[in-house]
This record gives sequence, structure tokens and C-alpha cells, in this order.
Amino acid sequence: MSQANFDAMSDAELKRYFLSNRQDQAAFQAYLDRFSQRPKSLIASPSNPDFDAKIQAAIRQKLEASHSSQPANNTVEQTE
Repeated sequence: MSQANFDAMSDAELKRYFLSNRQDQAAFQAYLDRFSQRPKSLIASPSNPDFDAKIQAAIRQKLEASHSSQPANNTVEQTE
């Protein structure tokens, strides 16, 4: 049985805990429960004439958000 208080953990902490304790079924269930409770957003329906543009914009937005949350020490210097 798990001794961790999943309700007191942030989403990131719960994810880290689960990934380092994969055998903990209670942690897995808590992660799934929390994930399923998140509000779902509809980007575009397939019948929407701007479907492709909206999907591409959503992907671009996700990529930009993930790049901005990464540490800045990933910069590459160009040499000539």
C-alpha cells in the first residue's frame, strides 16, 4: 500500500513519483484519475473549413510552450 499523499502533490510531482515508482498501482490510478478530470478542449471539428490551420496552430503552440519550459543551457553556438 502506498504511503504517499497524492492529493498534496502537484501534477508534475505526481508524474515524477509515478515514473520512479511504476509498481505503485495506487500512484498510477491517482495519475489516471487526475488526468481524466482535466477539462477537454476541442480545437476544431473535422467539418470545420479551417481544420488543418487550427490543428497546425495548436501543435505550434504546444511546441513553443514546451521549448519555453526547457532549461536555457540547450543553446548551440555556431562556428564559422
